[in-house]
Amino acid sequence: MSHKVTLIPGDGIGPEVSAAAREAVDATGVKIEWEVAELNPDIMAKTGQSLPPHVIESLERTGAGLKGPVTTPIAGGYTSVNVALRKRLDLYANVRPVRSLPGLVTRFSDVKIDMVIFRENTEDLYSGLEHEVVRDVVTSLKVITRTASIRIAEAAFSFAHELGRKKVTAIHKANIMKLADGLFLRCCREVAARFPHIEYKELIVDNASMQLVIRPEQFDILLLPNLYGDIVSDLAAGLVGGLGVVPGANLGERHAVFEAVHGSAPDIAGQGIANPTAMMLSAAMMLVHLKEQSAANRLRSAVEGVYAEQRHLTKDVGGKAGTREFTDGVIAALKARVSSI
Repeated sequence: MSHKVTLIPGDGIGPEVSAAAREAVDATGVKIEWEVAELNPDIMAKTGQSLPPHVIESLERTGAGLKGPVTTPIAGGYTSVNVALRKRLDLYANVRPVRSLPGLVTRFSDVKIDMVIFRENTEDLYSGLEHEVVRDVVTSLKVITRTASIRIAEAAFSFAHELGRKKVTAIHKANIMKLADGLFLRCCREVAARFPHIEYKELIVDNASMQLVIRPEQFDILLLPNLYGDIVSDLAAGLVGGLGVVPGANLGERHAVFEAVHGSAPDIAGQGIANPTAMMLSAAMMLVHLKEQSAANRLRSAVEGVYAEQRHLTKDVGGKAGTREFTDGVIAALKARVSSI
């Protein structure tokens, strides 16, 4: 079976890590028809849009995208590419698995971290509803709806049920924002009642942040509104080595976009030293979405195998290899796993 996927290489180190991830996916044996949709600051300037029609048209055709980092121009009034994608395609769930990698030394190397963050992706303070009441006085509206809260809670609990996860923790600030975060919590409790076999807990966001850096191994599935989810997902990435080793997915009813959430790092672009780990692990999530679970498992295991051996690691994670060497190491590990089957 062949799958159609939109590949958005991005800019900076984007084309390098995207090419590496594409090679790794192809090495799994899964047949992908890659439809490349270029998107970078030059194209945005030329079209006057942060999300030009050719990108949307491609994603409409394929339903799935693998996206490298894209720089949003600071001047000119361009909206974030990620925000535009989420709104246009209704990608309501941002899913960020955060796992310890074998052999990668961090401050938390002595514990096993394995959590998945479910962040609501479409509303909250990110709705962008701001107003200057009078000069130097601005209001910003926090939008929380039952519809969005229920569906992100359902996504988190369904994921936990399907994968045998044991606990979902809802993160909130309902002690202060009693109406907005109170509604979010009521929706989480309603969905939790349908899954009595899954432990359900609630934590205030400031306490949750402290708990994450004291005892991160206690967390399983985290369920958060948009703003808290944005902050906590980056905090959690720092526990296992940073954004360069953590994948991400933006999921909707009809479309899904998988991405490395780190920046475009223009200062090292073209030097062949970029770390493609996050992009490869995002590609593994894409394979799961395409119902190619075996290939996803093999790709993830191959990446973890390279870290465990510590022979082909890039400089940012303590090695001396470049992008090419890391990619070759992953592909060699994939081929070894195929031959052993």
